[in-house]
Amino acid sequence: MATPVNTVTGPVSPDALGITLMHEHILYGYPGWEGDQTIAPFDRPAIVKNAVGMLDMLKPFGLRTYVDATALDGGRCPEIYKEVSEKTGIQIICATGYYYEGEGAPAYWKFRSALGEASQELYELFMQEITVGIRDTGIRAGVIKVGSSKGVITDYEAMMMRVAARVQKETGVPVITHTQEGSMGPDQAALLIAEGADPGKIQIGHMSDSLDMDYQMRTLDQGVFVAWDRMGLQGLAGCPMDEQRYPVMIELIQKGYADRLMISHDFVINWLGRPLVLPDAVLPLIANWNPAHLFQNIIPAMKAGGVNDAQIDTIIRDNPRRLFAA
Repeated sequence: MATPVNTVTGPVSPDALGITLMHEHILYGYPGWEGDQTIAPFDRPAIVKNAVGMLDMLKPFGLRTYVDATALDGGRCPEIYKEVSEKTGIQIICATGYYYEGEGAPAYWKFRSALGEASQELYELFMQEITVGIRDTGIRAGVIKVGSSKGVITDYEAMMMRVAARVQKETGVPVITHTQEGSMGPDQAALLIAEGADPGKIQIGHMSDSLDMDYQMRTLDQGVFVAWDRMGLQGLAGCPMDEQRYPVMIELIQKGYADRLMISHDFVINWLGRPLVLPDAVLPLIANWNPAHLFQNIIPAMKAGGVNDAQIDTIIRDNPRRLFAA
């Protein structure tokens, strides 16, 4: 029997996941946003309204499950996810774990490391959030989120990955990752596997940031899933243009890797802190950066490149089920 998947409203069978977006954000705030609440207070009703509107808009496309990949240091709020899930009927899976060192909040765990063995404390935290619940909510995390820096896995990040691998091995909960600007995917996979994680329970993230076929193959050949999960985000944060991405993605499918590929957007519905104001020149680059992009633009582009309906169904429906299944 497959291990149940922790959603914010309770466990479900992997077979019930359906069409799944594997890396999105209902809300996100870079560490430090909390201190700006005098000017930009946390507006729960507005956050919920925005998220409900977005997920309701996705339901006609057949979306069934939404993985919120926000780590503990990014403003994660499982109570809001539960409210949004109950109002929309979309299953939401939330994460435990920490973001990469450069944009996360490493000071606390570095301080803990200086005092003793922080790895054991992190292990206890991740296990508690997966098996018992997050704080006093009773909501259990369904994925473990870790990340690495551009061109390097720092000691801090390696500590997080070792703990994630240990917890994955003991619970069966998948590990999903952040890679910075198309780097360290093969290294992440190798480290997690060496520490005991099941490669079939690993999703290496942001592979859409790299157009290097050798990089893609060195990651995939370790038996992990890869996520092309920044689609629609172009020309920023090290991202190529989608028109450059499509041929590489299609080539991977033609090479027989449809059963290892996920597609998502890393889209943020609500930014915590002050409203995000972008220069006019940037707006055309992110015109399609939203979770409907998969259905409105990416799938048609894939079909135009020769990808068939069965392969698309494998990517958006079957692969998430297999990642979570025992």
